[in-house]
Amino acid sequence: MKKLILLSALVAAATTTDAKVTLPKIFSDNMVMQQNAKANLWGDANANSTVKITTSWNKKTITAKADGNGKWKTAIDTPTAGGPYSISFNDGEKTELKNILMGELWICSGQSNMEMPMKGFKNQPVENAVEDILHSGDQQMRLFTVKRVSKYAPVDDVVGSWKEATPESVRDFSATAYYFGRELRRMLNVPVGLIVTSWGGSSCEAWMNRDWLKAFPQIELPTSQETIKSPNRTATVLYNGMLKPIIGVTMRGVIWYQGEENVSRSSYYADLFTRMIKGWRDEWQEGDFPFYYCQIAPYDYSIIKWEQYNSAFLREQQMKAEQMSKNVGMACLMDSGLEYGIHPRKKQLAGMRLALLALSKTYGVKGINGESPVYKDVTFQNDTAVVTFDHAPMWIYGKNGLKSDLVEIAGEDKVFHPAKAWIIHSKLYVKSDEVKKPVAVRYAFKDWADGDLFGDGLPVSSFRTDNWEH
Repeated sequence: MKKLILLSALVAAATTTDAKVTLPKIFSDNMVMQQNAKANLWGDANANSTVKITTSWNKKTITAKADGNGKWKTAIDTPTAGGPYSISFNDGEKTELKNILMGELWICSGQSNMEMPMKGFKNQPVENAVEDILHSGDQQMRLFTVKRVSKYAPVDDVVGSWKEATPESVRDFSATAYYFGRELRRMLNVPVGLIVTSWGGSSCEAWMNRDWLKAFPQIELPTSQETIKSPNRTATVLYNGMLKPIIGVTMRGVIWYQGEENVSRSSYYADLFTRMIKGWRDEWQEGDFPFYYCQIAPYDYSIIKWEQYNSAFLREQQMKAEQMSKNVGMACLMDSGLEYGIHPRKKQLAGMRLALLALSKTYGVKGINGESPVYKDVTFQNDTAVVTFDHAPMWIYGKNGLKSDLVEIAGEDKVFHPAKAWIIHSKLYVKSDEVKKPVAVRYAFKDWADGDLFGDGLPVSSFRTDNWEH
């Protein structure tokens, strides 16, 4: 009888020990939660137990019921921007999260130009990074970088931790994301949280669920962990390892910088990217949340032996994708590329232009514009083409006067010739002595070009008026 009582006591003690609530890494000390929201929380506890959750900002306690596997999920009401606060979780043993801020939370994803840290890559610096790192300390900005993980099947958690913005943490953090967050901090004057989940060289399809890819039979899917041909390019593997575990974190929106890896198969990128956005939104269940992305910057792809491709077609697909989904916006980077480097130095421009989109379209800040002029239409008047633009209330202008040096024109033979291009008000006039009867115009439609057309301080994307095959 004594042995039975002792055994029962040991079991009870073990149960109490096991009862301590555990949380995903994304919910931890120093985090930012989305303000004024019904914010999701989830974790593990003892099977079939009741988890008590107490929030310091209102002293309220709610409960969540764990299932037979110990999984639980709930949502809490968050206050307006402020803090620091704490949240305690109790299932027989207390777990507490401290130094939590309420503010604006954004997911930052993509490939190497999102991943590129403020310190740069070797031989590849970020412009002005030394001074910006020096002055980066900000207790109201919090940073989380998801460690690289490539998986055949979805995992439950990511590896990473929340850090306050200091020169040490910012130095290793995404430059594009940091500059984006810095502008939000300056303009909104609320805490900002940034979750970076990115991997250099990753394909768009790597960030997608296999079910979303059924419409793209040309994309090969892995059949096991052993059949993953590339840890960052194989379809679904980064969705499984680096995105799925954080889907459901209540946030404001997403910024994205990717596309270089899909240049070689650009013809269906707009459809693929649009399907990815829809998939993320469907699974997040926060409606059509803001999704802002960078158009890839110009770069001479012949350096990596991709002479058979023209990255302008991928930029064209990215411009097309902007019209295919609600609440999206594209930041044009035609003026911030690097001819000999696929990782442009001007990351502040990328972050700034993403922030302009967010501040104007999501936060409704008046007096700013985040939308570049875009090609609208062309008419032909004898030997002259006349190009018109949308989103050009301030008309257009050239870097070197009211002209562009990057325009070509072609006749029915489809041979393009350099053209004289001049600007009158909001229209671009194009003419070449080599083409008596023009039928098509192209602007900066090459791998590398230093964009020279602007409107309201923002560059015009490369474009073409024809639909001829690559």
